[in-house]
Amino acid sequence: MNRLKEANRNVRGVGLGLLLTVCGSSAWAIDVSIQASFRPDSANPQQNRFKNDTPPSGYCADYPVQCSDNEMFSLRVPIQFHSNAPIEANHASPRQGATFKVPAQWSELSVVHEATGEPETVRVRIAGLGSTYVTEDVISLVGGGSDYRIAHNQLWGASWVYAPVPCLYSGVGYFGSEYYRFFWKTPTEGTCSKQARFDVPWLRYDYLDFAYELVTPNPLGMSAGRYTGNLTYSVGPNGDFDMGDVMQPTDSALTLNFTLEVQHTLKVEIPPGGNRIELVPQGGWQAWLTQGRKPTRLFRDQTFNLSSSSRFKMNLGCQYVVNAETCALKDRVSNHYVPINVSVTLPNGLVDAASQPVNRRPLRRDGSGTEQFQPRFYVDRKPGTLHFEIAQDQVGEMIKPGVARSYSGLVTVIWDSEVG
Repeated sequence: MNRLKEANRNVRGVGLGLLLTVCGSSAWAIDVSIQASFRPDSANPQQNRFKNDTPPSGYCADYPVQCSDNEMFSLRVPIQFHSNAPIEANHASPRQGATFKVPAQWSELSVVHEATGEPETVRVRIAGLGSTYVTEDVISLVGGGSDYRIAHNQLWGASWVYAPVPCLYSGVGYFGSEYYRFFWKTPTEGTCSKQARFDVPWLRYDYLDFAYELVTPNPLGMSAGRYTGNLTYSVGPNGDFDMGDVMQPTDSALTLNFTLEVQHTLKVEIPPGGNRIELVPQGGWQAWLTQGRKPTRLFRDQTFNLSSSSRFKMNLGCQYVVNAETCALKDRVSNHYVPINVSVTLPNGLVDAASQPVNRRPLRRDGSGTEQFQPRFYVDRKPGTLHFEIAQDQVGEMIKPGVARSYSGLVTVIWDSEVG
């Protein structure tokens, strides 16, 4: 009978062991969202960068000055690490104790426009890590007789506030009898290890703080809308976030979900009356009326103010046409048509697809030659010019002694932000 009871206890023990093994091998993942946006700011037209809108947590939330100076952001995620065995004093391998390695090198990911499928590249690196380690009362571990600060230092040979190379000191360190809160910066990729000087029966990291640096694409070359993409890091022994062989994570993956919102400005302001263009000779009509001297050309330059943070293209819409490229004006009495040449000069800071300034660039009905203009920086209400002209060889047909003619027509100049 005693042997039967003992056998039953053994069976129950085996069943519990199998249950723990299954749970321990399950893969769990933590997802976090990182949002950034671009909106042109007329007060700071040179600031053509995305703004990180992600609410900080962890280190940067507690010490914002430390992060703003370094273009660094941080998040806290509920990933814990638990020791699966005691940490022995003076362990030979760093992987048998407190060791940390994070993906501090730059990684690239693609973010894709949700509507058009346009890809852009985001770069990210892990710039720091931290947590609160928890264990038994440290004075009891080192033999007593010391205060908590000295006991923590004796347990690991030095204060945890001083990071082992290649990690760097961050200035953060709070402790009590059973815990030590820390954060280390990771300027380069490598393993940062602490060797226990006394036996540590168990150890836990209560959460994972990680700092990240972000390089976003140039928003001025992107289409308006939302871009999304993600990057997944493995967590655990020999993973991207690697805390050695003893410290086992509660989650095996960390996924960063990126959302980039782009809002653009494309605004054209024509001064009052600027939509009615009267073509006149150089110096006016006086020389023709008083001296009979025929004008060499008829023209008008019309200024406009342009605000642009995005790519755009230009072309013409015409009431009358005489060829595939240009618009025309018409004399309704004689039904005579004359082509009108239209060109544009854009403000400083706007260039074509070859990064060349735009000066008297011909505008055509099919948009050839003006398929893409792009800002080098946000252009805010800067003056440009539309040039309207009838060439000399056409003026001779329009102006004849004793023949009155009046030419008119609608020419539509189109600024189009939908650039393929």
